[in-house]
Amino acid sequence: MGRRLAALMAAAVLLATLTGCTDDGTARPAAEQSTSPTGQPSSPADTEAPEGTETPESTETTETEDALDGGTAASPAPVEPTMNLLEWTRVPGPVTSTVTRSGPWTLSVAEGGGRATLQGPGGSRTFVADSRQQISDGLIDGDWAAVVFQDEQETRPATAQVVRLGTKGGDLTVDGSSKVPTTTGGTWALGDGTLAHPTIGPGGSYCLATVDLARRTSERTWCAEKRHGFNSAQITPEGTSLMTFDDQQPSCRTVAHVAGDEVFPFDGVEKCLGWEGVLLADGAVWSVVPKQNRVEEARYYARSGDAYFDLGPGTSGTLAWCGGAAYFAQDPLRDGDPARLLRWTPEGELEVVYETRGHGPAFLTEPRCGADRITVTAVAESGDEQVSALVG
Repeated sequence: MGRRLAALMAAAVLLATLTGCTDDGTARPAAEQSTSPTGQPSSPADTEAPEGTETPESTETTETEDALDGGTAASPAPVEPTMNLLEWTRVPGPVTSTVTRSGPWTLSVAEGGGRATLQGPGGSRTFVADSRQQISDGLIDGDWAAVVFQDEQETRPATAQVVRLGTKGGDLTVDGSSKVPTTTGGTWALGDGTLAHPTIGPGGSYCLATVDLARRTSERTWCAEKRHGFNSAQITPEGTSLMTFDDQQPSCRTVAHVAGDEVFPFDGVEKCLGWEGVLLADGAVWSVVPKQNRVEEARYYARSGDAYFDLGPGTSGTLAWCGGAAYFAQDPLRDGDPARLLRWTPEGELEVVYETRGHGPAFLTEPRCGADRITVTAVAESGDEQVSALVG
């Protein structure tokens, strides 16, 4: 429980205080956690069917009816979830460790961030933080795993140890001496063979950097305006998304995707209230936080084509992409209700895929994706558990 509350408090602090300056005048961003535009597809032009052929009226009617099931950006259609519980298996080891599973591989970060262990075919490997460091992220996705070390005093740039799974000699270090250097703190993301991290750009601006892991090349892509920042980076096959914010009080938050050196706000997100988002095939899922003093309480929405949907309440900071779908956690809505993990599919289905047992207080940490598996930790009065399920 402390880890998630600490993350929420950190996010609130980031929104309140964007940047400071170091003695040498370079910006020291206080940001933590993007892609091609999510423009809505245009409707195909009406065409006349050739003589002797039948227009597939039934197919066109079905597609039209499906589209009408959704609402508009201003009035999204509410969706009630159905039950479709996945086949969950317990993850070995203490529940206090943060575990992510991917195929035959398991990456576990010990409580406190002092040590991480990567286990898979052929044995295991251990990563240990020194006395000034803490492991902030343990990321694994298909062919790659990354362990991120942050300086607890925030005076040294972060370091990521990247491992190519199932190979020898494929390790890569990304740090302050890299061609595109890291910086202190900030959001990290791994997916689709790409590692994303923050860096400092011209004039001390806070920028997004991406590393092509197979080619071992990196570039600085988009840079925020002066005294602006970003966090909540997410990578899917459709692109990279993040949440940008300014230095106003309260801060104006925008869910956007990165395309080259530009960012494009998600369509349909309420102005200045966005919190996080992911891109899906021909759509997106995002959350908004309406009340600045209750940043843990979010509402989730989705777009599929040009149809918009209201997915209901959820817990901010828990949105994740995995196996082609979007997942988010929902704290108990009433006393005695379970905490639940919900999934929105590109086909427009909202499903409850996990829920806690018992009737006491409960919550879920953010789900963690490892390409074909999703892992979640439940903290509940009826008993804590860490479980994993195959999704891809």
